[in-house]
Amino acid sequence: MDRIMTNRLDRGFYQYQEEFEAAALRVLRSGWYILGKELEAFEAAFAEYTGARYAVGVGNGLDALALACRAVGIGPGDEVIVQGNTFIASVMGITIAGGTPVFVEPDAYFQIDTERIEQAITPKTKAVMVVHLYGQAARMEEVRAICDRHGLKLIEDCAQSHGSHRRGKMTGTFGDIGCFSFYPSKNLGAFGDGGAVVTDSEVYRDRIRQLRNYGSSVRYYNKEVGVNSRLDEMQAALLSVRLSHMEELTRERKYLAEVYDAQITNPLIMKPAVREGSEHVYHQYVIRCDSRDALITYLKEKGIDTIIHYPVPPHLSEAYAYLGVKEGSLPLTEEYAKTVLSIPIYNGMTKEEQARVIDALNAYRA
Repeated sequence: MDRIMTNRLDRGFYQYQEEFEAAALRVLRSGWYILGKELEAFEAAFAEYTGARYAVGVGNGLDALALACRAVGIGPGDEVIVQGNTFIASVMGITIAGGTPVFVEPDAYFQIDTERIEQAITPKTKAVMVVHLYGQAARMEEVRAICDRHGLKLIEDCAQSHGSHRRGKMTGTFGDIGCFSFYPSKNLGAFGDGGAVVTDSEVYRDRIRQLRNYGSSVRYYNKEVGVNSRLDEMQAALLSVRLSHMEELTRERKYLAEVYDAQITNPLIMKPAVREGSEHVYHQYVIRCDSRDALITYLKEKGIDTIIHYPVPPHLSEAYAYLGVKEGSLPLTEEYAKTVLSIPIYNGMTKEEQARVIDALNAYRA
């Protein structure tokens, strides 16, 4: 019996194989591979898709975060409030720009606890970074109001929330800048690294365009120390194909989640909740289990792979030991790290594969 992987990227390719291959050949035959028409077309289409005025393609999601932080003016001495249970890239985007992360706890939906944000604001606070974790939109109208009240910048990490809405407005468009990753496993995934930012600000758009290209707006004339972080023509063309199918891809993931919701009945398994007014696009289907590690072993024996998002919170990582945030300081974040588990969900997942996962979960006994 074949193993069921947590994700099957090949299935996503075969769904639209002819379109992907035609796009790749078009780029190869064009003779133009960086900062060309394919990128311009994708940026325009992605901006329209999100509802933002502008999109700027960059090399990856981490660069999107770091460049966004630089664009809004975050630097040494500036604090940025961010939830503790995020992927470490969110925090690295802050520190690469020179800022200091200030962690707050998540809520019952794995999103930033909006009621804790104002308690964390100090005279050094420059911005709030919201992470729409696992694909569910956070309570952005509340975060936006807090930022406006205190004169703070708002950055959205949308690496896992392509297409997710909060009360009809898409994630990435509430803040000053929205940051996206197109890592292959994402709902809108490339065939290599890739990322983008979206914004309604012409100033931020131009600054990030400059920063991504060695700090240059005119070739060989460099206004600042930038980076080399450009979404290439091949990835832009392939992403344009997948973007054209995002509605059906999202419907498929939501359907898979609905099946899990309806058919996982084991009381030892805590299924993900969805907040009223927030859309979940299920980049991950994340359950919780008090005997999580035993469950992982059990499922592995059944030929089912799982993954933990994430086993080590950023504040407890070696990389950020210098911040001095000790174990026990973020108890809910730390509890999630010990109990969350992502089970298989991917475009092209068969009914038989999902039934195997459900049957195994329902038969589990601690």
